[in-house]
Amino acid sequence: MAERFKSVLLVAAAAVAVCSFCVTLGQQQSQQGPVSELCLGCICEATSNCNRSLGCNGDVCGLFRITWPYWSDAGKPVIPQDHPDNEGAYVRCVTEPYCAATTVQGYMAKFGKDCNGDGIVNCFDYAAIHRLGGYGCSGALDYNYQNKFMNCQRQVQQLSEGK
Repeated sequence: MAERFKSVLLVAAAAVAVCSFCVTLGQQQSQQGPVSELCLGCICEATSNCNRSLGCNGDVCGLFRITWPYWSDAGKPVIPQDHPDNEGAYVRCVTEPYCAATTVQGYMAKFGKDCNGDGIVNCFDYAAIHRLGGYGCSGALDYNYQNKFMNCQRQVQQLSEGK
């Protein structure tokens, strides 16, 4: 029973993480891109437990732990009324959940590919690209990241199947 409760809490946490991307500023629509909101939620969960309070630590910032080169490769998205050349635009974007998710979408639009050789580009490939980079995604994922990601994916799948 305790294990089932823990699973329900994990699904709820993943749903909250995903919903943080559904909630928009003002009248903005949900970001468009190759990565589904459920997939973004699991990448976020695996990366930082979707901790929205994370600032910068070394060269990584925000709940997706995004670097400046990643943000730049993603097209330098910015929050409303900001400009990519403004000082601090990178940090303001990647520490704000919607803009950070837009950054991930931009990066995947540029680097999205089949990383594991199964013939399809899916959420697992996007998770590998996010963690290992656009040119190194065929490498091995670290255990903790892969385990958190796969657990989230299982929970999302079970939830969608009504189990």
